[in-house]
Amino acid sequence: QLNKKMGGDLRKIQTVGKYMVEVWKAAGMDLSRVEFLSSSEEINKRPDEYWTLVMDIARKNNLKRILRCSQIMGRSETDDLSAAQIFYPCMQCADVFFLRADICQLGMDQRKVNMLAREYCDDIKRKNKPIVLSHRMMPGLLEGQEKMSKSDPNSAIFMEDTEQEVSTKIKKAYCPPKVVEGNPCLEYIRLIVLPWFSSVEVKRAEANGGDKVYTNMEELEADYTSGALHPGDLKPALARAINLILQPVRDHFANDPEAKELLKKVRSYKVTK
Repeated sequence: QLNKKMGGDLRKIQTVGKYMVEVWKAAGMDLSRVEFLSSSEEINKRPDEYWTLVMDIARKNNLKRILRCSQIMGRSETDDLSAAQIFYPCMQCADVFFLRADICQLGMDQRKVNMLAREYCDDIKRKNKPIVLSHRMMPGLLEGQEKMSKSDPNSAIFMEDTEQEVSTKIKKAYCPPKVVEGNPCLEYIRLIVLPWFSSVEVKRAEANGGDKVYTNMEELEADYTSGALHPGDLKPALARAINLILQPVRDHFANDPEAKELLKKVRSYKVTK
């Protein structure tokens, strides 16, 4: 609520959480070995323990250190933050210990608060620090976008996007010929397509070099840099691969009544920064 996601409406936030579970299920996650916890529900069970922890973290850090964590909310240190938003990093840091997390696996934009948790261990003389696994952020599809934004539909691929929506977004994506640096289409292939399929197939006319299957980024980037692989051939290959990944998710939301209703609700929500 404090970072104003979904307008700060806890019921909407919980609905989005249930929607995400349906996405993971459809994408192949084995739910028999996973337990999902709602932080707000856990806090309500043991409020004394939680808020004592939050306050201790707040006492052991100065304002400047906490403001450096504002990135976790999609804000910067210079933004006009409410008192609640300044307090938010202390709460997220407390979650690590309150929920007994041994490993914190989050995006790079959450790294600062994860490091705050490790520093807090030094403050309280705790030897077993949480392990931080920070994954790369997917770049936005448009020029100059360091990461995708759910408030800008053209910058991101959503898990329930239709086949045509995916193709249209990738067709419009920033993909300058012979340029690898800052090219989101190449990043999608590097971080999603190749790990998922172990290869990517480019289909093209014989006059343009004929069909070719790439099994590593080095060869693909070499061809792209030389001009042997053109954006006009790369983009359709990327769109086909992404659509193959997303099809089971689309099928799930189309055929499962509960998932279908969740998606309808989530789509009705106004997205906030």
